[in-house]
Amino acid sequence: MTKGTPSQGKRQKRVHVVCRRCGKVSFNYAKKVCASCGFGRSSKMNKWSWHSHMARHTW
Repeated sequence: MTKGTPSQGKRQKRVHVVCRRCGKVSFNYAKKVCASCGFGRSSKMNKWSWHSHMARHTW
């Protein structure tokens, strides 16, 4: 299988749907895990050290 134009036509399924906990389109339906908040994997919300720094920026 090549990785060019013919492969682009096979991208028809939705991999991520809306997460029940965070509301973002980050919930992987196959893995049953949210990539953003970690719902389905842990009871605690995912948090990163760089996330608080990003909130202070006003671009």
